[in-house]
Formats: sequence, structure tokens, C-alpha cells
Amino acid sequence: MRTERPQVKQDRAVRTRRAILEAAAVVFEERGYESAKLSDIVNIAKVTKGALYFHFDSKEHLAQAVIDAQVASAPRAMPQPFKVQEFVDTGMIFSHRLRHDVLMRASARLTLDQTGLSLDRASPYEAWIELHLALMTEAKARGELLTTVDPIVPARLIVGSYAGLNMMSHMLGMDMDEQVSALYTHVMPNLVVPSLAIRLDTAPGRGARALYGPQGTHPCDYGCASGVRRPVAAVEGEPWTSVAGVQEESRAG
Repeated sequence: MRTERPQVKQDRAVRTRRAILEAAAVVFEERGYESAKLSDIVNIAKVTKGALYFHFDSKEHLAQAVIDAQVASAPRAMPQPFKVQEFVDTGMIFSHRLRHDVLMRASARLTLDQTGLSLDRASPYEAWIELHLALMTEAKARGELLTTVDPIVPARLIVGSYAGLNMMSHMLGMDMDEQVSALYTHVMPNLVVPSLAIRLDTAPGRGARALYGPQGTHPCDYGCASGVRRPVAAVEGEPWTSVAGVQEESRAG
């Protein structure tokens, strides 16, 4: 009897876990934690309940994995000449991903959802603060910040502001990217030496430019100014290349 190679089994398990995680994100984003049903998740993922329980012990475990993905799967901004631009890029990329990635939107919703009391909602905030603090600490060592700036203050301020801006934008139907751009445009001149503050790119769409290059051309079905719609004939889950030659990794990867 022919047996499956270990690597093939492992790859299939990774794909199955990812499919479950993304299906869970769809349900959690739409219904929140309390109203989410595992039966809906397995139907969307096209897997059995046995497959779901092989990877996740419970709805709580699955919800925690969605929350943890907010930071664990975050792409890093391309290195910039100034650390303060990388500080801005970190947040602008997150804003870009909120528009394009249901996993990020579900994770953000779950961190604000007050049901499921045993979920660890603090870890994403702590991880983002730590990342922002590291960038601002290095920026201060390089002389990019005003001498009165304590790096921990803007690190906490920006992370906390995101939670409020995300909720407000969702409730009022506002463009999150525009609100985040306004935040950086107004805050950064009070943190950064003037010679660098005037050189920062805080304009809407910066997240796409930080990820994909100066034009920010990227696969998009959400109406971004620099987005290019994915061809209808494209196979779901395969890499896609825009007319500018920018390749996006497969979501299954």
C-alpha cells in the first residue's frame, strides 16, 4: 500500500490549518466571539469537525490563534534611511492590511470584544508597543527625535490610538487609512527633529508603498488608488503578479 510522504502530509496539514484560521476569521469578524459557531467555520473551510479539532482544541483556542496572528503574521516594513519612517510604516502597513486581510480585521475585533473572558487580548497590544518602542529607541539614539521625547510615550500613544481609530472608522464608515495618515501627520512633527519631519511620508497609501515600492501597486479588490484587481481567471491561492511586476505571496503560504 502506498503511503504518503511525511513532507506531503505536513504541507497538507499546514494548508488545512490556514484554511480553518481564515474561515474562522470570516465568522469572527461578522459575528464576534459569542455568536460564532464552529459548524459555520468548518462549512466555510470545507473541512470536517475532526480536522478542526485536530488543530484547535476549542472555539476559544481558535479565537486565540486569530488574535495571535495579528502580530505573528505581520510583514516587516522595508528598511528606510530613518527609523522614524519605519515607525510610521509599521502602523501604515497595519492599516493597509486591515483593509485587505480578513484575518487582521477579525483579530482586531476580537481584541475589542468583551465576551470570551479567558482570551488573552493584551498580548497584541504588548507586542505592538514593544515593536514601536524598539524603533523609537533606535531613532532617539540616532538623533532623529527631539531631546524631550521619551520613546515609550509615542509607542503607547500610537498603539492605543489605533484601537480607537479602528473602532470609530468602523462605526462611522470612515476610511481608516485616511484617519491614520492624519494621526501621523499631526503627531510626528512634535516628536521628530524638523529636518526629518518634513521628509516623512505620512500620506494615505503609505502602507502599500512601504510594502510594494514607490508606486504601491498591489493586488486589490477594495478600491485602493494604487490597487490592481486580481484577474477573475486567476487561481485562488496562487501567487499573483501585477502589471508593475509586483508579486504577492500566496495566502496559503
